[in-house]
Amino acid sequence: MRRAFALALAVIALSGCAPRAQSSTVFAMDTVMELTAYGPRQAVDGAVSLIHEAEDRLSVTAEDSDIARVNGSGGGEVDGDTASLLKRALELCKLTDGALDITVYPLVRAWGFTTGAYRVPGEEEIGSLLEKVDYSAVTLEGNTVTLPEGALLDLGAVAKGWVSDRIAAGFREAGVRSGLINLGGNVMALGKKPDGSDWSVGIRDPFSEGLLGAVSVRDSAVVTSGGYQRYFEENGVRYCHIIDPRTGRPADSGLASVTVVGAEGVLCDGLSTAVYVMGLEAASQLWRENSGFELVLVTDGGEVLVTEGLEDVFKPMDVYKDGEIRVIRRD
Repeated sequence: MRRAFALALAVIALSGCAPRAQSSTVFAMDTVMELTAYGPRQAVDGAVSLIHEAEDRLSVTAEDSDIARVNGSGGGEVDGDTASLLKRALELCKLTDGALDITVYPLVRAWGFTTGAYRVPGEEEIGSLLEKVDYSAVTLEGNTVTLPEGALLDLGAVAKGWVSDRIAAGFREAGVRSGLINLGGNVMALGKKPDGSDWSVGIRDPFSEGLLGAVSVRDSAVVTSGGYQRYFEENGVRYCHIIDPRTGRPADSGLASVTVVGAEGVLCDGLSTAVYVMGLEAASQLWRENSGFELVLVTDGGEVLVTEGLEDVFKPMDVYKDGEIRVIRRD
C-alpha cells in the first residue's frame, strides 16, 4: 500500500504563534507546502509564484517542462534556473560517488513510483535499465544539456531543497528576518523565531506516527528521507521509492531514516537521498570528509546516531527520550 504523502511527512515544524505572521498553503510538487513569513505579504505571494514556476520547469511528468523536453529529445536548451540546478545536482552526484544519480528515472518509472502502476521489474529489465543510469555521461554547457541515448533526467531529489533556498533568499530581499518554509516536510528555518529563540523542527519516527526528536536551528534546512515515506507492498515485501542507482532496486542500506541539517537546502535535500542509499559507514565517512552538513541517522534496528555538530541541539522525544544516542565524531 502507498501512504498518502501528506500524512507521512518525515519532518514536522514545531513552531509557536506570533503576531503579523503572513502565511500560505499550496499544493505543488505532489505535496502540501506551508509558508510563513514575519514580514510583508508580498514575500509570501512571491514565494507561491516561485514554487509554481519551478514545478512547471522541473516536473519530470509535465509534457512542456524543461526536464520533459530534454528527456524527450535527448538534450536541448533549458532555462537558466534549470541549468543552475542541474549543475549543482551533478556536483552532488559526484560528491556522493553516484549514490545520488539524477539519471535513475528509468528505474523509478519501471517500479511505478511516478505512475502509480506499482510492480517489481524482472532481473533482465532491471539490468537493461541500469545501462542507462550514469550521471557522468550528462553534459551541460551553458544552458544546453546533452543526454546519452536512453538516459532520462529527474531532479526530484534536489528540487524542493533548491526551491527552499530561493524562497529564503527572496524573503531576505523583502526584509523578512524570521520565517519557516515547509515544502512537504523539507524544512528551511529562516533566522530565529520572532521571540528570539531558535526554531524547533521535529523529526518523524520512521517506525511510528510519533516523533523521533527535534533539532533546534536557525538559518538552516532540515531534510529527512526514509523508506516509510512512500512505498508499496507485494507478496508481503515492502518496496520503498528510493532506488539505489547501483542495483536498480529499492535501497536496502540498513538505515530506516536519514535527516540532514545544513545551511544549503539543495545540499541537504540531495544528501538525504544519497545517505539513505549509502548506509551508515559510508555516510559517516562522507560526513568526516566534508563540511556544511550534519546528520541524524536511524538504523533498521532502531539505533539513533547524530554527528557531533548536533550533539547539543538534538532532543530525543517520545520513546527515544530515555534511550542512548550515539554520537559520530570526526576523530
